[in-house]
Amino acid sequence: MSPAARILIVEDEPAMLTAVRDILDSEGYRVQTAADGAVGLEQALEQKPDLLLLDVMLPHLDGFALCAELRRRAVDMPVLMLTAKGEVQDRVTGLDSGADDYLVKPFSTDELLARVRALLRRSRGRRRIATALRLGETAIDLVRFTARRDSESLRLTAKEYAVLRLLAEQDGQPVTRERFLDLVWGATAFPTTRTVDNHIASLRGKLEPTPEEPRWILTVHGVGYRLDGAECDFAETENSNGGVTE
Repeated sequence: MSPAARILIVEDEPAMLTAVRDILDSEGYRVQTAADGAVGLEQALEQKPDLLLLDVMLPHLDGFALCAELRRRAVDMPVLMLTAKGEVQDRVTGLDSGADDYLVKPFSTDELLARVRALLRRSRGRRRIATALRLGETAIDLVRFTARRDSESLRLTAKEYAVLRLLAEQDGQPVTRERFLDLVWGATAFPTTRTVDNHIASLRGKLEPTPEEPRWILTVHGVGYRLDGAECDFAETENSNGGVTE
């Protein structure tokens, strides 16, 4: 089963923010919130949610400007604008600023959820994958499954390459043990979170100069692991699901 999508709501009206958050929470989405445009932009850039629900009338930075700034920075997360403005020109302005869809308040729970599902399906049709990784003097090819440190060839398992790819694709954000299990091992396997810890320990032993004091693969206590200071190459490809076999 794929992990729940992360959705950021940027809305300054407390009652609306609470209502939308509760609707999405009840469907199992992982929800983050912001109450003004400047904070919303910062969270969108740092947390890279799977979907942004964006009000237009916001303090500090309005929704049109926020969306336009994301697109200027080549951030392609889907954006659903939620607003009381229903005039045609407002909808055109929102779409021209880079929004993917537009929902006028008041709206029904069913319509909101249908549009959320549709945007998430579309965005998951293609995804960015990590193709290469450099950790200091170590070069890792995530397509050909090769790893070298200077002239020395390193032996990594298929699962270890998959763990590294998942870490690389998070741009320094932590990956939970549960997400590793979902995306690397898949629903047909029966590993435990200890399995993730063992693979991380193995990778540190092969890649870290001092495994006991890791430089690249860091522990985020109570959460999981993240990659720090790596150089990554990416390519866009058709999305696919399922685990990785040894």
